[in-house]
Amino acid sequence: MPYNQTRQFAAQLMIDLPALASNYKLCQTRVGPHCEVAAAVKADAYGIGISEAAPVLAGAGCKSFFVATLEEGIELRALFGSAAHKIYILNGLQKDAEDIIDFHSLTPVINSLHELELWAAYAKRTRPYLKCALHIDTGMARLGLTPDELEHLQNRIGEFADILDIEIVMSHFACADEKGHPFNEIQAQKFQNAADSFVFSKFSLANSSGLFRKDDWHYDMVRPGMCLYGLNPTPETDNPMKPVVKLAVPILQRRPLPEGKSVGYGADWVAASDTELATIQLGYADGFARLAGNKAKLYWQGHPCPVVGRVSMDLSVISLENVPRDLLPHPGDMIEVFGPHQSVDDLACDMGTIGYELLTMLGKRYNRRYER
Repeated sequence: MPYNQTRQFAAQLMIDLPALASNYKLCQTRVGPHCEVAAAVKADAYGIGISEAAPVLAGAGCKSFFVATLEEGIELRALFGSAAHKIYILNGLQKDAEDIIDFHSLTPVINSLHELELWAAYAKRTRPYLKCALHIDTGMARLGLTPDELEHLQNRIGEFADILDIEIVMSHFACADEKGHPFNEIQAQKFQNAADSFVFSKFSLANSSGLFRKDDWHYDMVRPGMCLYGLNPTPETDNPMKPVVKLAVPILQRRPLPEGKSVGYGADWVAASDTELATIQLGYADGFARLAGNKAKLYWQGHPCPVVGRVSMDLSVISLENVPRDLLPHPGDMIEVFGPHQSVDDLACDMGTIGYELLTMLGKRYNRRYER
């Protein structure tokens, strides 16, 4: 049987591209007419596939895209085929990468005074007014100019005025997903204080959660990521976004397990009574982390099926204790991992992680079906 005819037997990862476009347009309705909605498409568009996601977002009106690495930027530029869309590299300017960044019409997000000096030196050797974005650390302590570096730059800003075009000054929230967290206002005030020094630049602060929290944080550009892919930007309320991803995996075997018998590596789950189990084609090689064992649940026709025992590389075991006898599934039936009865965020919460991690860990063994 040809390979493409065997995909029906694989786990099915369904990606709703119209929902992705709709989520982008919803973000547009949340900002004013002079605020641009960019899109974070790093990590293969949060695991759903940048080659499919980016054109859909562009078709919905997106003109600026943020990736993490130079390699991602080159891939995206090749996909678009022209410089019509702006592509920003969040991880900054790496040593000796100036030529290749320039060649592919990419824009580095400058994360230190040293990087700024390198980009300015390259501009002097090539042409003036090279574009860049400037990331200021307002409390994340991860990337961006430190407070000391910012102070030095403010005293030297004239040196760069005729050399570089600092298009965007940006920062990143640490706690925007937590409503009312005091650190949000601390960061916002630090950003506003810094922004006053850059009179010719545009400003960007809000991520997905920041976009939905407060209009004052929108500035000239917002940079949603996870909410575009259906994750909830405001976890304390109902999710305003449409679900983008559904995952169903096949049952390989169903078996009874007597009381007192164990399941899986380590024998750390023991049946408290006679029960019915199903072994499913889903393991940590597919991005279903080991921490799902004895915590997560999947669904069969609306009935929760707890994951019992440890997750293996290729397999997991679920209990069918909550499924009526006349509705028990059979080998070949597809179990819902996330879909109508459980969102990505719901599953992540049960596993003690976040939806971002689940999406970006999705493996290569799924049959990806893009709904257009």
